[in-house]
Amino acid sequence: MRILFITDPLETFKTYKDSTYAMMVEAASRGHELFFCLQSQLSLVGGAVEAVAQRMHLLEAEQGNDHGHDHAHDHGHGHAAWFRLDAPAAMPVPAFDAVLMRKDPPFDMEYVTSTWLLELAESQGANVFNKPQAIRDHSEKVAIAQFPQFITPTLVTRDAARIRAFHAEHRDIIVKPLDGMGGMGVFRVGADGMNLGAIIETLGANGARTLMAQRYIPAIKDGDKRILLIGGEPVPYALARVPMAGEVRGNLAAGGTGRAQPLSERDREIAQTLAPVLWQRGLLLVGLDAIGDYLTEVNVTSPTCFQEIMQQTGFPVAGMFIDALERAVAARAAAKGA
Repeated sequence: MRILFITDPLETFKTYKDSTYAMMVEAASRGHELFFCLQSQLSLVGGAVEAVAQRMHLLEAEQGNDHGHDHAHDHGHGHAAWFRLDAPAAMPVPAFDAVLMRKDPPFDMEYVTSTWLLELAESQGANVFNKPQAIRDHSEKVAIAQFPQFITPTLVTRDAARIRAFHAEHRDIIVKPLDGMGGMGVFRVGADGMNLGAIIETLGANGARTLMAQRYIPAIKDGDKRILLIGGEPVPYALARVPMAGEVRGNLAAGGTGRAQPLSERDREIAQTLAPVLWQRGLLLVGLDAIGDYLTEVNVTSPTCFQEIMQQTGFPVAGMFIDALERAVAARAAAKGA
């Protein structure tokens, strides 16, 4: 297959932990051709959606010499050594067998615009994963409300008085913006209500932005669990991201430690309930977040944690993903041929 990856700039990848990189390595090992473009390289030209894309060749990356430091190579040299690109060329997006949208948030108007262009490309025959409409339709935070049986008490509002009342009722709450990633802007307010007013005003820009408040889940001390759903099936291991001391956020980006573990019974119940529903909507890859017995997020833009699970358990997450991608493309081709 010819696979187009729409990603952040390749030189920003931390290859020792990047899930998109793991997908690329797996796809290349099976003989698929890799292409790369940025979100900014999608255009609508004369009625056709095209990408200014580059054929990509993976080099024997200097694996393992990062020693776990994210910025070991970030001095403008050495860290780009894992790929080589051919000259850029404008290509119609439907000319690829599969298009993988792997751009990280923020989910802003440019992201929405990309989903509109990719949706148009779909109508012209492109196979896009995750489905652009499904990405757009799922707020990673608010989507949990579609599965109320699995969530902790949750409030979504711009109304400061409602957040205060919610705090008065639950005493220990988390307040967060709807568009953060990596734990950005996540605050805990305990029984004393300390800083609640300032947090609401700052995060909510004095009522201009919608916030989410949730009852605090003490099980966060055992980690914020990432549960991956691929092609309607759960990966059998979760990555519990355990917060560092004095921190309420387990996100790896916020210093959490990733610990792979088998899905608990409740994890499996949540995963098996959501997996077929989300796959039917065109979401090939979803990263659920769960804390204790509660679903806290449904990540659909560019879920990660492939490599941590693979390294700690040996489970071939990227293999399962490319299997599912190959099946999905074959199924669509069969449907078109029928």
